[in-house]
Amino acid sequence: MRVLALLLLACAAAATEVNWDAAGKDWWSHVRFLADDKLEGRNVGSAGFETAADYVVHQFEGAGLVTHSQPVEFTKTTLNEAGSQIMLVSAAPETIKLGDEAIITSTANVPSLEAPLVFAGYGLDIPEVGYSDLKDPALKGAIVVYLGGGPANISPELRSHHSSGAERAAAMKAAGVVGAINIPNPRSMDIPWSRQSANRLLPRMALAEPAEPRGMEFSATWNPDKTDRLLGGALPAILDAADHDRPLPHFPLMARLRTTVVTTRGKVSSRNIVGIRPGSDPLLAKECVILSAHLDHLGVGEKVNGDGIFNGAMDDASGVASLIEIARALRTGKVKTRRSIVFLAVTGEEKGELGSQYFAAHPETPGRIVADINMDMYLPLFPLRYLEVQGLNESTLGDDIRAAASAAGVEIQADKDPNANRFIRSDQYSFIRKGIPALAFKFGWIPGSPEEKIFRDWYRDRYHAVADDANQPVDMAAAARFNSILEALLERVADSPQAPQWKPGSFFRRFAQ
Repeated sequence: MRVLALLLLACAAAATEVNWDAAGKDWWSHVRFLADDKLEGRNVGSAGFETAADYVVHQFEGAGLVTHSQPVEFTKTTLNEAGSQIMLVSAAPETIKLGDEAIITSTANVPSLEAPLVFAGYGLDIPEVGYSDLKDPALKGAIVVYLGGGPANISPELRSHHSSGAERAAAMKAAGVVGAINIPNPRSMDIPWSRQSANRLLPRMALAEPAEPRGMEFSATWNPDKTDRLLGGALPAILDAADHDRPLPHFPLMARLRTTVVTTRGKVSSRNIVGIRPGSDPLLAKECVILSAHLDHLGVGEKVNGDGIFNGAMDDASGVASLIEIARALRTGKVKTRRSIVFLAVTGEEKGELGSQYFAAHPETPGRIVADINMDMYLPLFPLRYLEVQGLNESTLGDDIRAAASAAGVEIQADKDPNANRFIRSDQYSFIRKGIPALAFKFGWIPGSPEEKIFRDWYRDRYHAVADDANQPVDMAAAARFNSILEALLERVADSPQAPQWKPGSFFRRFAQ
C-alpha cells in the first residue's frame, strides 16, 4: 500500500509538471504567424497590421476575453529626401550628404530654416537637481547640437525622463531653441549607423489628436563618425569628457546651418486591441491591471541581401504571443482574480509609443488603471536564470515580481544599462506619465558571460533589422517559463488587497494622481 501511495503521488506530480517545450511551441506558433513575410512587417495602417490585429482579436476571443478595437488616427509625414538638403554655411556653403553624414528627422511643416549652431553638452534641462545645458542666451534662435546621454552623477530615472522627446522638446522650446541635432554616443548606440541610415526614409507619425506640443522646427541625427565638418574635430575630446564623467563643453560652432525640408503628409487609421477579463470582486473589479505589448513594427524598407521586410519577431511579436498565451492559461486554469485584467495589444509603439499614449489618455477599461505590466522585446535567447526588470525599485510592483520570480527559481536583476533609457522607451512610459506604476523586462545575464555576448550581438545584428525574423535561434521553453512568471505576477497584483504604489523615493511618484 505504501509503495502504491508513493506511485500515485509520483504520477500526480508528473501530471502537474509543465511541459515547457510544448508550451514554448504554442507561444512560438503565434510569433511565426505575426512575423510571417505575408504580414509585411505590420506597419501602422498597413494591410499586414490589420491581418495581425484580426488574428489577435480571434485569439483573445478564444481565450474568453471580452474584446474590442479602439480606433486610433495618425498623421503621417514622409520625407522627400531628393528635394531636401542640409548645408553648413561659413566661408563657403558645404552640402551634407544625407544618409551618410546626417539623417533629417523633422516632422514640423517648416520648409526652410537658417540658424546659428551651438554645442550645448547633453542638451538637457533637469531642474530637480539644478542642472541645465540650456541657460545660455545664445541658444535663442539657434539650433542646438548635443551628445546623447546625460551626466552620470544624476539618477538614471531623472536622466531618462528629461531625455524623452516630449520633455527635451519642451525645455528647448522654452529656451527659444529652433532646432536640434543629436549626435548619438557611439559607446551606447543600440543601432549601428548603417542600419539607422537604411531605415531613414520610413514614414514618421503623430497622433491626429495632438496630446503634446509639436517638436522643433528642425531636427536631425548626425553620424558620430562624420562630425568633423560639424564640430571641427572636437568630438573625441567631448567623448573623453563623457567617458570620465567630466562636464561637457558649451561653445558656438563656426558655421550656420541652412536647411530645406520637403515632406508629404497624409492620414493613417489604426487600432488598439483590447481584451477584458472582468474581476470577481464587486469593488476591486473596478480597478484594472494592464498587460500590454505592441503589435506594430517597421513595415518594409530598404532591402538587405534581397530582404526588405522588418518582420519584428522579437520586437514585438514575442510580447503579443505572450499576451495570448497568458490569457489562454488563465482560462484553462479557470483562474478568477479580484481585479479586472486588460490584455492590450497597442499600435504605434515604433512611432513613439503613440497607441499606448492614446489609450492612456482615453482608457477603454471597466475602471481605474492601477498598474501596467509591459512586454516589449524581452529576448528569450537563452535559458531563463535571470530576469532584468526596468522599474524594479520604483514601485511595489518590484516586490511582486521578486516574489513571482523567486517561486520559479529565477533571480531578479535591476537595469544593467540605465544609459539606454529603456524604462521610458516603450509603452509602459505612457502609463507612467499618467501616474500608473509599471514594469518592463529583459532576459538577464551576468557580465562577461556567453549570454551577455548573445544579448549584445542580437542588438547589433537584429534590432530593427530584417534579421529579426522567425529564422533566428530562440529558447522557446524559456519563453514559456517567462510567461508563467508573468501570469503569476498578474494574478498576484490582481488579487492583492492593496493597489500597487510608487515607492516614497521614486522620481515617477510625482505623476501619481
